[in-house]
Amino acid sequence: MCGIAGLLYFDDREPSHDMLNKMANVMIHRGPDDCGYWSDNAVGLAFRRLSIIDLKEGHQPLSNEDESVWIIFNGEIYNYKQLRKDLKERGHQFKTNTDTEVIVHLYEEYGEGCVHYLRGMFAFVIWDRNKQLLFGARDHFGIKPFYYYRNEQQFIFGSEIKSILTVDGFEGSVDHEALFQYLTFQYVPEPKTMFKGIFKLPPAHTIKVSSNGKILLKKYWDPSFEPKQRPLEEFIEETRERMKDSVIHHMQSDVHRGCFLSSGIDSTAIAAYMKSVEPIKTFSVGFEGPNNETLIAQQTADYLGTDHYSKMISMEDFFESVPKAIWNQDEPVADPSAVALYHVAKLAKEHVKVVLSGEGADELFGGYRIYREPQALQALSWLPMKSLLNRIFQMLPKGMKGKNYLLRATTPLEQRFIGNAKIFSEDLKGDILNIGEESLHLLENSLQIANRFYQKTKHLDPVSRMQYIDLNLWMPGDILMKADKMTMAHSLELRVPFLDKELFELTRQIPVNYRISEGTTKYVLRKAMEGIIPNFITNRPKLGFPVPLRDWLKHKQGDIILEQILSSDIEPYINLEYVEKMLREHRNGNGDYSRKIWTIYVFALWYETYLSSSKELSPVFVN
Repeated sequence: MCGIAGLLYFDDREPSHDMLNKMANVMIHRGPDDCGYWSDNAVGLAFRRLSIIDLKEGHQPLSNEDESVWIIFNGEIYNYKQLRKDLKERGHQFKTNTDTEVIVHLYEEYGEGCVHYLRGMFAFVIWDRNKQLLFGARDHFGIKPFYYYRNEQQFIFGSEIKSILTVDGFEGSVDHEALFQYLTFQYVPEPKTMFKGIFKLPPAHTIKVSSNGKILLKKYWDPSFEPKQRPLEEFIEETRERMKDSVIHHMQSDVHRGCFLSSGIDSTAIAAYMKSVEPIKTFSVGFEGPNNETLIAQQTADYLGTDHYSKMISMEDFFESVPKAIWNQDEPVADPSAVALYHVAKLAKEHVKVVLSGEGADELFGGYRIYREPQALQALSWLPMKSLLNRIFQMLPKGMKGKNYLLRATTPLEQRFIGNAKIFSEDLKGDILNIGEESLHLLENSLQIANRFYQKTKHLDPVSRMQYIDLNLWMPGDILMKADKMTMAHSLELRVPFLDKELFELTRQIPVNYRISEGTTKYVLRKAMEGIIPNFITNRPKLGFPVPLRDWLKHKQGDIILEQILSSDIEPYINLEYVEKMLREHRNGNGDYSRKIWTIYVFALWYETYLSSSKELSPVFVN
């Protein structure tokens, strides 16, 4: 796990090593073990290394034999040993034992088609000196980040936006459309970022940049579902086999490794498979209250026999670390669980350098409770003239029992589901934003963004369509973004065995009645884990990191948050009077506005960190 950065000038300038050094060192937390730079005419490559595999020989940038191909790479390739064997049989000469060098020779052999052979998580850039071409790629699911900026003079890229911001002459500003989308999604959907002009390379995409400035993006893979009717037992048995295979592949490293352990089935399954191979350390955090996950995690650790470590996060701990979490995120992600993840990563780094975690299981196996909704609404599927009925139901008294059910039953899926988070509605964004009415109508809204993906799934059942939305929006925008940034904040490598393309080839075939069945989610996974994990976990509902924001905001902490919002410089964008109104309504018990207030709070802190006149981009929060 590392950090990459660099640039390509479209004229005769050569990048200075001082600038490459700044680009690399601002993300030293991603790679405190080593650094490297290389430049050639108009191209410059910078690298920070966290040593995981081949600790002695993994220096980057790295080249092929005649130095015609240079690479910087962030990630892990889990099938690199077999690829290396195949390439050697084809006559390629290796000088290291790294997975990085395998990509170099794959590129020599297959060109941009090299990505089809990779099993793992990756973001890399290759400079082809013969073609004078910069070639980059991001992994299938978007586990590793890849940001870029382009104007007429240059192409700049990096694992973190901070690297781009250090380049001489770059001035950051808010992208209004990104802010509009963020207020609904709680993150900025790809390819945009909150910074105007800076983009994310979407998952499963390659990018080619020629020396004359021509840029071409290409999608090389799609996480599409293709359900097949096969016996349930076949899916159960294959899930066991592929899960075990994925976990074993993800355990490859030359350093100590452990596992995050919550109270759910996903991390427990990974921990159980790891423990079957070697003794392991597990880590959990929690909050005081009825949903304290550390209690169940300790019980699970005792059952599996792991060396377990846990920590309770106080309200003071939580808010003290929020600015650090936001600095490391690069752009605002208003998911409170990101801060909890920051703490469990800090705990784990005291003992290991690599952790495995359960991200992706819900998206692949159908684990979110919202996926049960199509089945729950089936009873009213016969209703005629749904649009007319919906208008009638909207006139029912506020708070009337059953009103929400009737509204959702008469609303098309494409209009009611945009992913696992929906903070502000389109109407409310008109109230909270200080943007003119005419400008608002010109911005792409959340339904239009989701519709890009709904158009590709008209042939599928509603649950599969919802999963496809989450795989393309929620997972890379929220789940994987916070997983990468919060762990790398502590120089900790996180691996996600559920997001393995070999495992996905199985899960994409599971029929919906095997995913949502007998009143529960992830049915196939739960059945597959019987006898492998404890019974008290198998059917336990998903909790995530249940941060008690609702209660915190009703007391003094709410005043502190409001004061920070009001004293920030976001008034040109946000209606601060409306924020005050939301806090009053929240405290008076007239609704739960905690997530809405948190979304504005995170934006305010992000703005103060990156765009205020006193911004400081030096690595002030290295741990």
